Amino acid sequence: MKAFDNIKLFFTRLTEGIIDEIKTIGTSYAIVLVLMGGIFVYGLLYNYMYAPNEVTNAPIAVVDKSKTPLSREIIQMLDATPELMVRTDALGYYEAQELMKRNEIVGIIYIPHQFETKIQRGEEALFTTYQTTTAFLYYLAIQKATSFVMLTINDQIRPDQLVFLPSKDVPAMAQAQSPVSVVGQALYNYTEGYGTYLIPAVLMVIIFQTLMMVIAMISGEEKETNHILKYKYALTSKSGIVQVILSKTMTYGLLYALFSFFLLGLMPVIFDLPNIGKTMDIVHLLIPYLLASSFFGLAASVFYTDSDAPILMIAFFSVGLIFLSGVSYPLELMPWYWRVAHFIFPAAPGTLAFVKINSMGAGISEISVEYITLWIQCIVYFILACWAYRYNIRKAVKKETLK
Repeated sequence: MKAFDNIKLFFTRLTEGIIDEIKTIGTSYAIVLVLMGGIFVYGLLYNYMYAPNEVTNAPIAVVDKSKTPLSREIIQMLDATPELMVRTDALGYYEAQELMKRNEIVGIIYIPHQFETKIQRGEEALFTTYQTTTAFLYYLAIQKATSFVMLTINDQIRPDQLVFLPSKDVPAMAQAQSPVSVVGQALYNYTEGYGTYLIPAVLMVIIFQTLMMVIAMISGEEKETNHILKYKYALTSKSGIVQVILSKTMTYGLLYALFSFFLLGLMPVIFDLPNIGKTMDIVHLLIPYLLASSFFGLAASVFYTDSDAPILMIAFFSVGLIFLSGVSYPLELMPWYWRVAHFIFPAAPGTLAFVKINSMGAGISEISVEYITLWIQCIVYFILACWAYRYNIRKAVKKETLK
């Protein structure tokens, strides 16, 4: 009977802890604001910013100093590309600069005086592009369109001349009997756009980042207001701290299961993001990811002294987490200390694993390293979370006793 009573008491306190944690979250305007802003506004904002994925009809000006049939053909071809719209070709360079300063155009293409003459002589011919740095998607559009036009013109003039190559390379290329034909095929980022490449990783970081903020705000407020003393009972039994940690983790897990459905389930469908992974593989990934993230945040609570300071610190590391994940920069090329950091933060292996599943069609076996890492983090951070909360409670009890 005593064992049965202990089990009953364990689950009773576990249920009470979950209800208490839900009330704490639901009655705090700051936490609700972080959740609504971080999950819904932040998630939607990123997707809307990159929703077109590729820029079309970007307005440019062409400064044509050559005034030849070839330069006019280049202008027509630039205007015919889906990326660019030639707004004017009747301006000088300084007038075009003024248009760019007024944000009426996003780029300038300069064709020099002797452009066609150099081509006729078999010399290297160049035209120059200038792009605004206000949005690098414009830069990408201009580069893509001008490269296409350059290669098209080059193909038209071959084999007599090689227009856009340095003169030292012309003899070797001219003697080539079978030029190599390169055909590119995007395997995973099917639109070859920035949004479909970045957003899946950002969505996983949003989950981790906002969860850290919520835990930091709750833990900091508990210590700041001494509400952590409500867990004094946890010091009297071996399972007390486990009850506290599990009640909090289960609350965050249930809450973020819904948010994950919105971010990882609906957002890819609504905004046409890569979504080729199996649903059950994603669910299997999210279980250790949410557990490890919750335990990590609770373990870090030993450093939280109030409910405000950690928010700025956590927000500061968002870009770094994308880097550590190995999505934007290969892990193999990182120094050893950054590769070690990759295995410390749950967001890093979790983000990389999600991109592999959802954007590249990998299964659980293909993400075994990241999957095992997350489960190891669950064990390590669970132990650290129990230690941290025991320390926090004892410190609060001691402080109360000295009053």
